Formats: sequence, structure tokens, C-alpha cells
Amino acid sequence: MQQPTPRPFPAGVPEVTRRGFLGALGVPAAAAALAAAGCAFDPTRAAQAAANANALPVAAGSPEEVAVDEDFWAQVAQAWTVDRSLVNLNNGGVSPSPGIVQAAVKRHMDYANSYPSALALLGSLQPQVEAVREKLAAAFGADPEELALTRNSSESLQICQLGLDLQRGDEVLASTQDYPRMITAFRQRERREGIVLKQVVLPVPAEDPAAVVALYEQAITPRTKLILMCHMINLTGQILPVKQVVAMARARGIPVIVDGAHALAHVDFQLRDLDCDYYGVSLHKWLAAPHGTGLLYVRREKIAGLWPLMAAGPALDHDIRKFEEIGTQPLALKLGIAEAVDFHVALGGARKAARLVHLRDLWARRLLAASDRVVLHTSLAPGLAGGLANVELRGVDTAKLQSWLWDKHRILVTAIVHPEFSGLRVTPQVYTTPGEIDRFCAAMEHVLAEGLPA
Repeated sequence: MQQPTPRPFPAGVPEVTRRGFLGALGVPAAAAALAAAGCAFDPTRAAQAAANANALPVAAGSPEEVAVDEDFWAQVAQAWTVDRSLVNLNNGGVSPSPGIVQAAVKRHMDYANSYPSALALLGSLQPQVEAVREKLAAAFGADPEELALTRNSSESLQICQLGLDLQRGDEVLASTQDYPRMITAFRQRERREGIVLKQVVLPVPAEDPAAVVALYEQAITPRTKLILMCHMINLTGQILPVKQVVAMARARGIPVIVDGAHALAHVDFQLRDLDCDYYGVSLHKWLAAPHGTGLLYVRREKIAGLWPLMAAGPALDHDIRKFEEIGTQPLALKLGIAEAVDFHVALGGARKAARLVHLRDLWARRLLAASDRVVLHTSLAPGLAGGLANVELRGVDTAKLQSWLWDKHRILVTAIVHPEFSGLRVTPQVYTTPGEIDRFCAAMEHVLAEGLPA
């Protein structure tokens, strides 16, 4: 009896072979929509991508096996419209969106400007936001009534940082590696309200999760009322033991705000598994959603006790939508999230995470083998980091190295100059090719051999 073809996509996702992969993601429709709108998108390229899909076999196997299937990922890469004359290794800042996401935003924006705008925004498009909320909840393991659509992780996190009542002398606990904007928010509360910010110093890299939990625990005092922590640190890619810290803090009656800007749609996990009360994220990073979209998770029983950034009436006290009360806004961006979620689900979270780790290892292990002057500020141990990593060339100025890579080679990375370490943050995306990784490595090896030009 003939054996069935292995399913290349996770359970619960409709079976899609590579033959129909881009068609299922809507690339031909996206190409047509963008071409009709006069956008900078090449429909011929999309058609060629579909032809390539017909010629390639189905990708099957474990996430780790699919992660090294270059034929499969070459096909996936064709869903993007990126300029291949440069190498973008700063996708952790803002990732470009696939063509289908761009097309969706353009379609919704065109509708809002062709119909009386107030009627379009309030009468037609606003109800569709609820479908987006439900898609996000299904994909990332949450109740739709616990998810607010925001503009970015800064807005999501500051809703929590500024919306929880604190008294003069109350302490909040963070780390020295938390995102600067989040530290600024607490510093403003210090100046305005007299709270006290304390910061723990984490190891770089941190390879003992229990030791990390202990650092937070040891910094708690009777005045500690709130903890902020990263799920994945933006500087190094370090994954912190969120669930364990949340459990430790909850036993002491201390809420934890989790900065998930770099973790959601990058690491394979479900929000409910973290058991946290508050989680903020930018969707325009690893989900590759429209630029200017974010997500805030608030546990249902915590919604009433959290004030929104912009005032909402008492009728919304228990409603997650009170955090979306910001006035008129371009709903096309929020609605475009739907295509980004579908694209992510089609790839599969575990396969995407494995691919990002593979791309990281391609350059990190090659450079580590090239010279003992290469210092990696990111652990390569399983589960402690994903595709984001930080590398230093000892004896080379980090900021000058970043400038040289861009000016000379059009390779974009991020220079991290922190009081505790310095290095380049390298963040590929699933559209990144091994050839682009080679280009980066060759440039770095040249600097190791010859130094930077004067």
C-alpha cells in the first residue's frame, strides 16, 4: 500500500505542498494587487516563484531537518521583495514584510480612501480587527479577550509600566540589559512620583537559568512591587527563564512585565505556557507584520487593574480594547497582520525557529573557528538563544566596524556599545540566504586578517 506523503506543515495547518506553497500564501493575488496599484513589486518575479515551487519536492522531516533544506528556504525567500544588492542583517530592528502583507495593507488603505473614510474605518474595517485578534490568539496561545493590538512593544510595555499604581518609595526591578526606552519610562516615574528603580547585572552570556532566577530573587526587598524582564534580550539574544521568574515573583505577590519584543514569532512557544500577567511585543520584527504594529497580552483578571495610556470610559474597565483607545488610526496596518500570521503559521513556528538558529550557527561557528579574537556574547547552547546573536572582534572598534561593513559592503548590522560589553548584533530573517551569510563572514574575516582601513 502506498504510504501517504509526510505533511510538511504542523498539525492543524491545512496540508500545503511546496507546489502550492506560494499560491496558498496568496503571492499571485498579491502580485496582481500590487501591480494594479503601481507599487514597486514585480509580478513576473512572483510568477517565477510559483514556477519554481512546481519544480521542487515537498519539504518533510523534523524542524531541524527542514531548517537545512536550502531548496525549501530559497522558495520561501521569494515571498519577499527585498533588495538583494545589500545584505540586511538588522531584521531584529524592523523586518521587511512579505509581499502578501504589503499588498494587504495597500488594499485596506485603498478601500479606506475610496469609501467615506469615517464609514470605512468605523463601519467596515473596525469589525475585521476582531478577526485579526482571533488569529493572533490561535497562533500564539491566548484568549482573544486578553490581546490588545498596539503600535509597537514600547507602547505595549509602557501601558503596563505607567498603568500600574505605585507609591513613593516603591521599588521596581529590572536589569542593566533591558531596552533603554523601558528604563526611561521607569526613570520618568522616579522623577515624577518618587519610585525607585533597581537593576540587576546579568552574565553575558547567561548559561545557567537557575542562576538568573536567583539574581532576580536576591534583588527583591520588602518594597519591591514590580519586575520588568526580557524574554529575549535585544542586545545579545539571550533567552531568560521567564516562567521560572514569574513563578518566583508571584509567590511573593509581585507582578512581572515581560518584554517579548524579540521572542514572539522567533522562539517557538505559546503565551499561555509562560503563565505571565503582562507581555508586550512588536509584530513588525519577527512576525514581519506591517511596520507600526504591536501586541499586548494582559491576563484577563489583570485588565481592570491596569490603566490605559489614553483615557477610556468606565464601560471598558474590564475590556482589553481599552488599551486600543488612541483615537483615529490607520486600520490597514492592523488588518495586514492577518496575512503575516497566516504566513508564519504556514511556515510553522518550530521550523522557523530552527531555521533562524541554523542561520546564526552558519556565521557564528565559522567566525569562532577563524580566530581566537572572535568573542560571541551569545550562548550557542540549545534553548538559550535564537537567531539573534552578538559578536565582537577583539581589538576592533565596534562602531567603526559597523560603519565599514555598511559603507564598503552594504551589509547592515547593529553596533551595540554597552557598559558591560561591545559587539555587532546580527539578526537574519528566514529570507536570508547562505550566500548572504558568506558575504558577511568574508568581510569579517578580511578585518581579522587585515584590520580596518585607517
